[in-house]
Amino acid sequence: MSRGKVTFVGAGPGAADLLTFRAARAIGEADIVIWAASLVHEDVLQHVREGAEVVDSAQLPMEGVLPLYQRALAEGLRVARIHSGDPALWGAVQEQLDRCRELGLETEIVPGVSAFSAVAAIVQRELTIPEVAQSVILTRLGGGKTPMPAGEETRDFARHGTTMALFLSAARSGQLQEELLEGGYSEDTPVVIAYQATWPDELVVQCTVGTLEDTVKEHKLWKHTLFLVGPALTAGGTRSHLYHPGHFHGFRRADPEARRALRASRQAGEGAP
Repeated sequence: MSRGKVTFVGAGPGAADLLTFRAARAIGEADIVIWAASLVHEDVLQHVREGAEVVDSAQLPMEGVLPLYQRALAEGLRVARIHSGDPALWGAVQEQLDRCRELGLETEIVPGVSAFSAVAAIVQRELTIPEVAQSVILTRLGGGKTPMPAGEETRDFARHGTTMALFLSAARSGQLQEELLEGGYSEDTPVVIAYQATWPDELVVQCTVGTLEDTVKEHKLWKHTLFLVGPALTAGGTRSHLYHPGHFHGFRRADPEARRALRASRQAGEGAP
């Protein structure tokens, strides 16, 4: 006999057609669908089956959601808990998982498209450019409601000089700009600012670290805003070795002449690592 199940569903950044097939199925099979109207676009509810209970959690604390989990356990119900973006990032999912396990509820997580990858797609940029940036740092600015652990300040991460995606930071744009500069980004380092990415009122603007604060204030942004920062946002002219004719792997042989040229470029320090 089923003891109930809670599925945490990543709804993606906003557009309902960015839901995965698995996410849509989980919503459609649920007896109770919990979603936050303040964070998730209502179009995702088109997958809710007739007769299912829909609960807006925008004004509910954890204590307001737990009775629904307890009822799911008692009545053997399926719950779809819809989260914006991907549940692995700033979704307060872990504390819910802990409580579900205490209750004895079965749980599942369905990943979703994160806003940082959605914004990269909107501006049509790869975030990891050979010879320029091979890492992406996902973080948020310190000083908000949730304290940052020691060693995780924006200025510390900025010292790497690679691509950064900064969430939950628009309300303190002056501090953000200051820490990025203190960390070593130059004033002309490119920045993409995205508000409500993939929503109908989406706004995406491009600026630099030196003009970040002014740009945020000009557009009156303070929430639902993501920043992409780093030289990869405008870099070009480099080439990955993966599709180089001199590179080989289990499915393709290397062209001998191209292979020699590739080795020579590595030795000369001219190619990608």
